[in-house]
Amino acid sequence: MTSLKTFPADFLWGAATSSYQIEGAWDADGKSESIWDRFSHTPGKVKNGDTGDVACDHYHRWPEDIALMRQMGLKAYRFSIAWPRILPAGRGKVNQAGLDFYSRLVDGLLEAGIDPMVTLFHWDLPQILEDEGGFASRTTAEAFVELTDVVSRKLGDRVKFWATHNEPAVHAYLGYAMGVHAPGLKDYPKAARCTHHLLLSHGWAVPVIRANSAGAKVGMVLNVGYSQPASHSPADMEAYRFGQGMWLRWFTDPLYGRGYPGDTVADFTALGALPNGLDFVQPGDMAAIATPTDYLGINYYARHLTRAEIPEEQNLPVEVVQSDEMTDIGWEVFPEGLSRVLTQLYLTYHMPALYVTENGASYATPPSADGAVHDERRTSYLQRHLAACQRAIEAGVPLKGYFCWSLFDNFEWAEGFDQRFGLIWVDFATQQRILKDSALWYSRTIALNGVLA
Repeated sequence: MTSLKTFPADFLWGAATSSYQIEGAWDADGKSESIWDRFSHTPGKVKNGDTGDVACDHYHRWPEDIALMRQMGLKAYRFSIAWPRILPAGRGKVNQAGLDFYSRLVDGLLEAGIDPMVTLFHWDLPQILEDEGGFASRTTAEAFVELTDVVSRKLGDRVKFWATHNEPAVHAYLGYAMGVHAPGLKDYPKAARCTHHLLLSHGWAVPVIRANSAGAKVGMVLNVGYSQPASHSPADMEAYRFGQGMWLRWFTDPLYGRGYPGDTVADFTALGALPNGLDFVQPGDMAAIATPTDYLGINYYARHLTRAEIPEEQNLPVEVVQSDEMTDIGWEVFPEGLSRVLTQLYLTYHMPALYVTENGASYATPPSADGAVHDERRTSYLQRHLAACQRAIEAGVPLKGYFCWSLFDNFEWAEGFDQRFGLIWVDFATQQRILKDSALWYSRTIALNGVLA
């Protein structure tokens, strides 16, 4: 028997996007080239040769898009700032046209009764800064603080929710170590330096935001899947420990005053990622990184089973089997992992608040003959994950809001336009928008402030 499980009265219901994935207008009004412009324009880097040159054309169509948000009843909208729109040289002279775009967007959201949540960096670094070393260089961390000051001075009177960085692990590792994201490098030492400077720039930025945006909530957004070893073999347990250290504890431990985990320092040293040790850490850095914040944002999508890379005959049989339910991108649907992640993080670090800043599923369900998009699998995914959120709240986790990924079908990084995560269908040739059935379901859920579970 199902019943309506309600959320706290002040629970923040939203949806999320990022600048490069939806804005288009890649070279308009004084904007300079980003690393994703360069990467996507390089043959062979993105599926089908897709680029974000136009994407959802949100830069020109934002009034229409806010009207759709209002129709859905969204309480909040999380979007990111395109750094090359604001500071085309990465630092120095401000491009007023870019700043004014975001000011108009914020005003439009507030007029529609929607709270803006601004993410300052969602991977589209100015190429000119990458040419100087990107976040592997300390000077880029300093430039990020300049961006933070410019944007928070302009928007801080109206924006009260701020995130410094989105998924620093993904930017550092996929961009600098594995080469599958911009800037496309395979350099583990640079990736390690990048992680530190992302964390450091976050710590430096927090007091700047507080000075420019009175009463604001400030935090960082991390990607946190639910990980499990595939068996209880020593090899699988060791692989699990390594992965948790690299992808999670390397970021959460310093954020909450524990410094870099010693076992992961040893792992990175063995990997060759720290040829000169932690030489990039200067006096005062770790204290800055641990500057108190108001919340931690969690992006959750799937469960990941860790299997040691050794011959199967030398390992124990797999004990934890993935379900057959996968999204189009190949990620397992595992709602219970979300409640476990939220609970484990809170019990470990005792942060004052948590937000699910991204959660969603890729299903390429097209419009039917009736013109509607009947994406039942996405609706089911969202319903079950929101029920998991509700269970975490009942267990005492201070979860304050939920942002569905994504508001629109958009440019999904190296996957191009093949993967559709949106609540809103986008025809990229005509820019037609259609509220999917999942969007209509989410609208009803927001109105009820509850989910059937």
